[in-house]
Amino acid sequence: MDHPGLLIVGSEEVRRALPMAACIEAVDRAMRALSSGAAQVPLRTILALPGRHNFFGVMPGYLGDPLSLGAKILTVYPGNPQRGLSSHVGLVVLFDVEDGRAVAVMDAAQITAIRTAAASAVATRALARAAAAQLAILGTGEQAVSHLEAMAAVRTLSSVRVWGRTGDKARRLADQQSRRLGICVDACASAQAAVEGADIICAVSAAREPILCGEWLAPGSHVNLVGSSRLTAREADDAVVTRGRFFVDSRVSAQAEAGELRHAIDAGLVTDAHVLGEIGEVLAGKVVGRCAPQDITIYKSLGVAAQDLAAAQTIYTRAARERIGTRVPF
Repeated sequence: MDHPGLLIVGSEEVRRALPMAACIEAVDRAMRALSSGAAQVPLRTILALPGRHNFFGVMPGYLGDPLSLGAKILTVYPGNPQRGLSSHVGLVVLFDVEDGRAVAVMDAAQITAIRTAAASAVATRALARAAAAQLAILGTGEQAVSHLEAMAAVRTLSSVRVWGRTGDKARRLADQQSRRLGICVDACASAQAAVEGADIICAVSAAREPILCGEWLAPGSHVNLVGSSRLTAREADDAVVTRGRFFVDSRVSAQAEAGELRHAIDAGLVTDAHVLGEIGEVLAGKVVGRCAPQDITIYKSLGVAAQDLAAAQTIYTRAARERIGTRVPF
């Protein structure tokens, strides 16, 4: 069989080929597959670069639904936003499952931005109250924008409150997103002001120490903990962990990388059994998510290759159909 060539999909083309709604459905399928054993996703390999602030990572995987094989190869440079770049830059490489040939190379920054928010949307759809309408976002970076779009896709939002360490940036974000989405978005002077009374809270910051306190959470709220992905960093305090029904994307990843959970365990407040299940188990009906309207639910998102593969396969299918991207001999 002739090789159709290697498909190269750049940043803007990824956004064209991966609308949020399509990514949410792809990630939903991927998380079900992961928790049912229809995926092979080893723990990512992380290389700390000199200076210990920047990292190089490799996330390989095989996914049964949607059927896909590949890896995300990326760097994490936290200082990049000051350069006008994403903090996560790199490539997602997709391979043909039948013959093993490389078929596509895609921009990892945009895939990561979209699929991370889509994963939170999948969890929110499964765990948040159906009437949840007030959203709080802690953080003002790329994920703040993506999460606002994703939350609006799964719940009818009546108000949004945003907080960030830089007040001017929070106000600019609020103004821009109010105009873009036609939703009232307000910038708050404190994280507490943003969170109190919110139905859905998305922590998407680069904080290494808690910016979210459990005492602020209203009964019935749902929390997505997204920003930290190392055992030495946490966005939420121990009270957040202990107050909520706690779910993860992957148990293996949570044991190795969930700083909030590890801190609470080391403090003797909870055990590994505090993790009630993976979100894929909730989606499949194997684990109960929300039991009562007043429950507080927590989703710890670390990101797994299954999500990247599902997103990449969605892009590849649509790109081939709509002639998005560039084919080169390979």
